[in-house]
Amino acid sequence: MFEKILIANRGEIACRVIKTARRMGIKTVAVYSEADANARHVRMADEAVLIGPPAVKESYLVIDRIIAAAKQTGAQAIHPGYGFLSENEAFCHACDEAGIVFIGPPVEAIHAMGSKSEAKKIMGAAGVPLTPGYHGDEQDPVHLHQQANDIGYPVLIKAAAGGGGKGMRLVERSEDFIELLASCKREAISSFGDDHVLVEKYITRPRHIEIQVFGDSHGNCVYLFERDCSVQRRHQKVLEEAPAPGMTPERRAAMGKAAVDAAKAVGYVGAGTVEFIANQDGSFYFMEMNTRLQVEHPVTEMITGLDLVEWQLRVASGEKLPLAQEQLQIRGHALEARIYAEDPDKGFLPSTGKLVHLAPPAEGLHVRVDTGVEEGDEISPHYDPMIAKLIVWDVNRDRALARMLQALADYRVVGVSNNIEFLSRLTACPAFSTADLDTGLIEREKAYLFPEGEAVPDEVFQVAALAELLRETERAAKAAVRDPDPRSPWHARDGWRMNATAQRTLMFRHGEAEHSVNVSYLPGAYRLECNGRSVVARGELNPRGLLRVDLDGMRLDATVIAAAGRRHVFVQGRAWQLAAIDPLHHSGEGGGSEGGLLAPMPGKVIALVAAEGAKVEKGAPLLILEAMKMEHTINAPAAGTVKAFRFAVGDQVGDGAELVEFEVAAAA
Repeated sequence: MFEKILIANRGEIACRVIKTARRMGIKTVAVYSEADANARHVRMADEAVLIGPPAVKESYLVIDRIIAAAKQTGAQAIHPGYGFLSENEAFCHACDEAGIVFIGPPVEAIHAMGSKSEAKKIMGAAGVPLTPGYHGDEQDPVHLHQQANDIGYPVLIKAAAGGGGKGMRLVERSEDFIELLASCKREAISSFGDDHVLVEKYITRPRHIEIQVFGDSHGNCVYLFERDCSVQRRHQKVLEEAPAPGMTPERRAAMGKAAVDAAKAVGYVGAGTVEFIANQDGSFYFMEMNTRLQVEHPVTEMITGLDLVEWQLRVASGEKLPLAQEQLQIRGHALEARIYAEDPDKGFLPSTGKLVHLAPPAEGLHVRVDTGVEEGDEISPHYDPMIAKLIVWDVNRDRALARMLQALADYRVVGVSNNIEFLSRLTACPAFSTADLDTGLIEREKAYLFPEGEAVPDEVFQVAALAELLRETERAAKAAVRDPDPRSPWHARDGWRMNATAQRTLMFRHGEAEHSVNVSYLPGAYRLECNGRSVVARGELNPRGLLRVDLDGMRLDATVIAAAGRRHVFVQGRAWQLAAIDPLHHSGEGGGSEGGLLAPMPGKVIALVAAEGAKVEKGAPLLILEAMKMEHTINAPAAGTVKAFRFAVGDQVGDGAELVEFEVAAAA
């Protein structure tokens, strides 16, 4: 077994590998960019080596620097994690040349599976079922367009070197093909350095089911059952589970055999995943093989009781697989939710900033949290905005769903927008809870997942007001201790008035609406009136914002975090963001640039679609911004004229930067 390994990755997966290595007595070396100098994976590792500036192309993707770091520290092997260089054959080859073990498959297997089109040919020869489509080398747009017309719409354009949902476009009409092809190729070049694409028939209401396979250097290969990853947005997985709902033993055996056949066809060693598109009738087709550990591997670990990273380390060191196929079994049901810093109400735009408050649910037999960040860390614009993976397990799917809902309700994140509320609605969605699954679930359940005009319960404002009052009392008590006359009655915040009851009003804003809470001071309590409803409130607030509330005898546990003028209220399994309004301060309207279109996040301008001086209709694309390796189109907010672009192609822009000077057309 290795004595020291280097982890050529960052964030959650680097921390995950370090945990297993530490348990096995293996020392670890982290690599990091300048932006990650104080990252959690750096703090956890035994050693750490700086490899470059924040941009991944200058740090985490620079093979020579990672090899040099391994040699410098005496690491015997490199674990690539997922993403970055994990499926890069040049990196695997460089490890071989340097005499360092690559903890993954041989370079020949990576090469064979690295091109989706070549992989399809190999799988076809091995007898693995394939989706109808064009997998050839001719990349002329006219030729590809004709192939798509012959296949029949809808079709899916996929980057041959792609993965992780990047470089994919669904085309439903022939007239949209050329534009979407160009967009797909741009994203493929940016993400993978290769714009080769293939075109396949898009299966209506498909399920995405993948099989975890494991091979060793002694010729053994097993499958560790399936994961259902059908719930996706923009072809990226959101919720994963194992086993797949409705999977029969016969279908599992057939898919498992096909996956093992695929692995053996390329001489596979290590952890890999064979992904299939499955029809509702049970038929399935090979999609791709990921020659690495998957993001969602924890659900397989939860239902098998195995540590897949440990298996990777043992196999890479030359050991045989720990178990044979007949020794593997499924126990219970597991779900994984990806907690992201993103705003679901703004098209899932990534969010960046400091994690002012981070309190995940307590871990134990039923709940696991894999994360690469801690409270006080930054979600950087340079990398994937994942906060954590939340994994739950129980004896069956219904109980696992209940565990997930409770764990999400217990999750507290302040400082960045996040998708926890969305994940809660998704888990509770009748289509998901009854396992009516396909990759279009989020789109077809929009009305349920994105409710409009949701009213804020009175309890939210009452809890926020009580927290404000208790914090005032706490601050006054601390100030009194420092005062020369700590017993002065002027330090009291009990609302005492001679022959009267003290009253005041606290103001909060939610969205565009302002809400008032009228406060009357009572002995040891407060009377709070909101929207005509009055309650007697008392409570205890701790320094972490945890609040034990009593509203007219109704007990509640809540959390209220104050950050940058906002009050983040977590109560009854929901999260609400309020703005605290100072009634003595009156700010003016506006602050933005009249007629300007602002960047929704930091990013790089990759295309100017319209021309300066052009008259455009509402919704017309003006500019394309790339952020987090995803394209975001800035559209005209109304009919009008493009007066000027503030940035050129290739320019980096900050969050909120004015991108386009736009003049709205006068009303007819």
